[in-house]
Amino acid sequence: MHISFLLHNAYSLGGTIRSTFNLAGELARRHDVEIVSVFRHHDEPTLPAPEGVRLRHLVDLRKNGPGYEGDHPDHLRPAKVFPRGDGRHSQYSRLTDARIGAHLAAVEADVVIGTRPGLNVHIARETRPGVVRVGQEHLTLTGHSYRLRSEIAHSYPQLDAITTVTRADADAYRALRLRGVRVDAVPNSVPTPRVQPASGESKLVVAAGRLTPVKRYDLLVRAFAQVVAVRPDWRLRIHGAGDAFGNERGALRNLIDDLGLYNHVFLMGVAGDLDGEWIKGSLAAVTSSHESFGMTIVEAMRCGLPVVSTDCPQGPREIIDDGVDGRLVETGNVDAVAAGLLELIQDDALRLRMAKAALDSSRRFDPAAIAERHEAVFGELHARGAGDRSAGALREGLHRARGAALDGAYALRHKAASVLRKGQTA
Repeated sequence: MHISFLLHNAYSLGGTIRSTFNLAGELARRHDVEIVSVFRHHDEPTLPAPEGVRLRHLVDLRKNGPGYEGDHPDHLRPAKVFPRGDGRHSQYSRLTDARIGAHLAAVEADVVIGTRPGLNVHIARETRPGVVRVGQEHLTLTGHSYRLRSEIAHSYPQLDAITTVTRADADAYRALRLRGVRVDAVPNSVPTPRVQPASGESKLVVAAGRLTPVKRYDLLVRAFAQVVAVRPDWRLRIHGAGDAFGNERGALRNLIDDLGLYNHVFLMGVAGDLDGEWIKGSLAAVTSSHESFGMTIVEAMRCGLPVVSTDCPQGPREIIDDGVDGRLVETGNVDAVAAGLLELIQDDALRLRMAKAALDSSRRFDPAAIAERHEAVFGELHARGAGDRSAGALREGLHRARGAALDGAYALRHKAASVLRKGQTA
């Protein structure tokens, strides 16, 4: 099959980019695969481009490059096709509308895959006849704004399939009752680390991820103060970049100082080789209030670390088998996090047993196994006739008719809501 991914920006960093590169690289072993990046900000991708995958872009935003298009008149006008509810809407424009539309109208592929809601809307509405249309959800339906959920319900019925990274999110999409749209839960993949697993002998807890409020590193630092009171020989390292203003990093630095943990808790910044940092630890910690999946959980487990994680909605509970390869503790509860860490710190045999179980169970996230699950979805949809030109023409006619009906209903609903609001404020 010829498989084409549509990605927001393949030249930056992020979990969606990593998971797309992992999947595309594995699929390229057996298929013709390309990644089409809407934007290009740098000459080369920040992450190594997957072997055997063609990478190209639609809009060039390299300021010092000869093809710079940031000052194109259409790039200064807001997008109309890319939905306003998508948080990236301000970065899109009439120029991206035109480029994405032209790409999808002419794409030579059996399967086209979108990687964020706004791009999934483009794929649903603009892909040429005869191509399987797949929308990936890398976050969660319930985490989207009301406006975006409304736009999803409006446009996604023109997709062939939606894939989510958790079973819970797949259930949320099924509840939308998108008639004729297949919904499958397929987790992200994490490659086998190029390092030997952790020995489990160090007295170090490792955490990793952007320094943002949702990660609740403040909770982790407070919990570790309780750990240090019992086991002052243990240390905590937190890897990750903060925001552009350094607000979260500064707040954490102050908290560490206020609690007298400056010799026990360390903000390490961005790690160039995170696998090399995981294996220095004996235990990993995740204290998020929300996770769409939990890539760092799998990464730590693949390096042989058991993970103590908050049992936040969606991801962690579908990765960790509580009490077997890690611990799930109450979200937002400092005492519960501290107790979970101390349980494994105080019992070396338990920690080592869980470490082995974590290493074994994490193999189910190997890219080869995950790619096979995606291939099964793509293959079944393709065999059903979406890739056949004659069947595709019929299918496209149904898509167009369904889309026209949905457009009309969508416009009427929002017009009625607008009239109601005016009446209430009159």
